[in-house]
Amino acid sequence: MAEERDQWHRWLLEVRHGGDPRYREQMLSTLRRVCDEVLDRAPLRPDDTLLDIGTGDGLIAFAALDRLGPHGRVIFSDVSRDLLDYCHTVAAEAQQLNRCDFLLASAEDLAAVPDSSVDVVTTRSVLIYVADKAAAFAEFRRVLRPGGRLSLFEPINVLMRECGSRLFFGYDISPVAEIAAKLSAQFAGIQPARDDPMTDFDDRDLVRLAEQAGFADVELDLRVTVRRQRAAAPWDRFLRQSGNPNLPPLGEMLRSALSPAELGAFTAHLRPLVETGNGEDRQAVAYLTARDTAAEPAGG
Repeated sequence: MAEERDQWHRWLLEVRHGGDPRYREQMLSTLRRVCDEVLDRAPLRPDDTLLDIGTGDGLIAFAALDRLGPHGRVIFSDVSRDLLDYCHTVAAEAQQLNRCDFLLASAEDLAAVPDSSVDVVTTRSVLIYVADKAAAFAEFRRVLRPGGRLSLFEPINVLMRECGSRLFFGYDISPVAEIAAKLSAQFAGIQPARDDPMTDFDDRDLVRLAEQAGFADVELDLRVTVRRQRAAAPWDRFLRQSGNPNLPPLGEMLRSALSPAELGAFTAHLRPLVETGNGEDRQAVAYLTARDTAAEPAGG
């Protein structure tokens, strides 16, 4: 029997891309460009120590190893032991374990990392899962050496919200609105909006939090796109995916929330839209960099 993995491991390595290897490679290609930009915004020196918080499957961390010199180090940090084990295996296969450390920790509690001990902190899509974002920023600054660099990427979900209740994942569900309302209630029961760290901040909050943590040099680049057509997707893959690790795949949600008759009507309406890409695609993301220049030694 296959070993059961935690929700973070299952989502990143299977559910996020619906178990479709080709689509997974498409997603990884996009994510690698994001990771490269995160690293570009915090230029690495050959002997830097980089702490990648919420490392997941290690995309930023492994890319950093490629950029660092032989004396540079990367700390892989995550709340998932299963993902850390996965990264450890990949690092071992690449014969890079001598340059890696692995830390089981949350973004808001990095107690195992000494004060002023790393040169660069990176994160990608991590703060959306953190309730106490102020504590996370405080930890980012605490572990950085004077003049150290913070570089992060976050989706700004409050700017990605679809206009009104007529849209479901960007698709117009007005003709089946009553059925969709039952599904929305199912989502809200699992991930209540009032307690959701994914939607309790925007780009201005990121700047404010960085400043309040003591960073004196903060820059943010916000990118928003709205397209009137989505990429067409196979229906089976769409059902096997979920929007984040806290949610089960959509197919499970549908079967749980709807009666067979409701499921049939909802599928009959939504499936053609998904398979033709007849929907709206909204994206809002932010890149933030910060450096505590006030603490940097003269000539640093």
